[in-house]
Amino acid sequence: MLVAAAVCPHPPLLIPELAGAAAVELDELRAACASAVSALRVAEPDVIVVVGGADRAGTYGADAAGTLAPWGVDVRIGEGEPVLPLSLSIGGWLLEREHLAAAEFHAVPSDATSQDCAALGRRLADMAGRVAMLVMADGSACLTEKSPGSLDPRALPFNEAVVRALARGEVPELDPARAAELWFAGRAALQVLAGTGSSLNGDVLYDDAPYGVGYFAVRWTE
Repeated sequence: MLVAAAVCPHPPLLIPELAGAAAVELDELRAACASAVSALRVAEPDVIVVVGGADRAGTYGADAAGTLAPWGVDVRIGEGEPVLPLSLSIGGWLLEREHLAAAEFHAVPSDATSQDCAALGRRLADMAGRVAMLVMADGSACLTEKSPGSLDPRALPFNEAVVRALARGEVPELDPARAAELWFAGRAALQVLAGTGSSLNGDVLYDDAPYGVGYFAVRWTE
């Protein structure tokens, strides 16, 4: 069963080496992510799994590696040939900072159906007696005029509804088509979390859009 979860965003600029002189701009987000991830340790799970969106589905073992080289600096996560997509690489980096390790990494296609996401969530929750999950999920990229997806007036209420639900230990119904229109990249990963059927207490540690993209850090605990 799921006993703890952390939800964090995965912008490359979360890595200080990539952010350069602008690194301090995301210090508050990094601290919030660290707090969310450290809660996984406190839960004393049997396994930790990382779930994040990607172009295609993939399951990777505990020894899987990633690199941030495509985004400017060859920051390595793990050892060996880099195979992890961005979201899972950032997830691995967050775990390493807290001296934690994942048993598995799961890449979920951005166009995965709600049913497939829910099925994966149920399967992951049944992996062990005590399962903790790190969910890598960016919010909408249509929140401001300077957002990557430009301003869409539907984006802010959509984003806010997700954060309010996460604060209650819930994931709201997320229409895949509407999420895609609003550039809500975390939709599939969050629906995996919803599929776990957990009943945990939510706590939002960060909720902002410093670059016109919704970033939130949340912890779910017993």
